Amino acid sequence: MIYLDCQATTPLAPEALDAMLPLLGGPDSSLFANPHSPHRMGRQAAAVVELARERVAMLFPAGGRVAFTGSACEAINLAIRGSYRGGRVAISAIEHAAVLETAEALGDPLVIPVDAEGIADPRVNLPGETGLVCLMQVNNEIGTVQPVDALAERAHQAGALVLCDAVQGAGKFAPPQHADMIAVSAHKLYGPKGIGALWVRDGVELTPQITGGLQEGLRSGTLNPALCAGFGVAARLAVEGMEADRAHARALWDRALELFDGWTVNGSQTQRNHANLSIRKDGLDVARLMSDCREVMFSAGSACASGSGKTSHVLSAIGLAPAQAKSTIRLGWGRYTSMEELEAAAERLNYAASQQG
Repeated sequence: MIYLDCQATTPLAPEALDAMLPLLGGPDSSLFANPHSPHRMGRQAAAVVELARERVAMLFPAGGRVAFTGSACEAINLAIRGSYRGGRVAISAIEHAAVLETAEALGDPLVIPVDAEGIADPRVNLPGETGLVCLMQVNNEIGTVQPVDALAERAHQAGALVLCDAVQGAGKFAPPQHADMIAVSAHKLYGPKGIGALWVRDGVELTPQITGGLQEGLRSGTLNPALCAGFGVAARLAVEGMEADRAHARALWDRALELFDGWTVNGSQTQRNHANLSIRKDGLDVARLMSDCREVMFSAGSACASGSGKTSHVLSAIGLAPAQAKSTIRLGWGRYTSMEELEAAAERLNYAASQQG
């Protein structure tokens, strides 16, 4: 099987697994303790968590604090709901459902449009009642990179806070410097599933959304030191290897454009994550393509919305007609993807697509 769905999740880095295993031991282990317990074993587990927190902090700007969460979705909910003081929430037209649906739950959000390449205009007019602006760093479906810092400056001039969903950008791009809150997820950067983090700039106050202990200060719940350790190592590896990972992704991207000649690329070809390729072919039956190419793992869009039967709001926002959106596939490669795998996958996908004609 060939895995090309790295926007949905990435494989666990071997180094992250090695860091986690000692913390998953049974009663003979000295590292299974609750990290919030005051005794020596608890303090040992807490030390593991704090080392991981320092490593995850490498993904963010200086001048803030990192709170571990159960997922990026939880981090986003904590940021939006926890900072909400009335007024209006502004979101881009291509935000993840975690942002979109949370903003809608608080009222009628102001939607910031994107152009045909999937880029938001940072010069957008923000009404005076805007209290929070949400703009993702990298789109999960089409891979476009957004002008977060430019929009953040405009939002601050209007007196609004800024949340950046950096799930697809963390460890791949430098963090936005002017956001007030940044949400990330471990399993998108070769860490374990089941843990995320929210970075909050110093001076920004949030209302906790999960109470019952407030072990993280901003949220309650016993932390899992093994997940924290794996996240920490994955974050360190991503930051240290960022340039090498990006060069590898770009080499695969350049080859993919040759291999998929005749397909149409969705989104900007320059302002993007080059590990994400969203392409379409008129008249393509994507469900049939998936059935015919079961040995290639790819997506018809965002994994979070797969099976809904709805046209992607992201593809609609860049002007695609429903038929064009439904003829789109997304390929995502990463650190462990080889050129040979990409070439083999392309051969199978192109052949299967040609048979539909």
